[in-house]
Amino acid sequence: MNVRKTLILSAVTVALGGVFASQAFAQGTAAQTSRDVHQQQRIENGLKSGQLTTKEASSLEKGESKIDRMEAHADKTGDTAAQKARIAQAQNKESAKIDQLKHNDRVANPTTKSSERMQADVQRNVNQEKRIAQGQAAGTLNNRQVGSLEKGQAHVDAAEAKAAGNGHVSAGEQAGIAHKENQQSQRIHQEKTNG
Repeated sequence: MNVRKTLILSAVTVALGGVFASQAFAQGTAAQTSRDVHQQQRIENGLKSGQLTTKEASSLEKGESKIDRMEAHADKTGDTAAQKARIAQAQNKESAKIDQLKHNDRVANPTTKSSERMQADVQRNVNQEKRIAQGQAAGTLNNRQVGSLEKGQAHVDAAEAKAAGNGHVSAGEQAGIAHKENQQSQRIHQEKTNG
C-alpha cells in the first residue's frame, strides 16, 4: 500500500511539474511575441518621425527576421533556457540597434512614397504580430503554431529588408510584400480557427 501511494504521489508530482513547465514555456514565448510587437512599433515610429531612413529600416527588418527564425526554431523544438537566453540576447542587440539608428545624424523624409510604403509594411508586421500574440493569449494558438507563424513572419521581414536594401521601396516591391503579408494573414486566421 505504501509503495502504491508513493507511485501515485510521484505520478501526480510529475504531472504537476509538466503543467508548471508548460505554463512557464508559454509565458516565455508570449513575452518574446510581445517584444516582437514592441520592436516593430519602434521601427514604424522611427520611420514616421523621420528618425529612420528606409535603408536603416531595411537593416532592422533583417535583424527582426533573424529573431523570428530563432523563435520559430525554439517553438518547434521546445524552448530551452539556452534558446531563451540567445533570443533575449538577440532582441537586446536589435533594441540597441534601433535606438542607435534612431539617434544618429541621419534624417529621412517620412512623406516620400518609398518611406510611406515601408511604414505601411512595418505597420502590417505590427498587426500580424499582435494577432499571433492574441491567439496565443486566448489559447487558440499553441506554441508549435506560434513557431510556424513566426517562421512566416521571418519570410515577410526578409522580403521587406531585401526590398528596402537600396533605400527605396518601389510600388512593385511593395506589391510583392503585400502578397506575402496576405498569405501570412490567411495562415494566422486558419491556425487560430482550426480548432
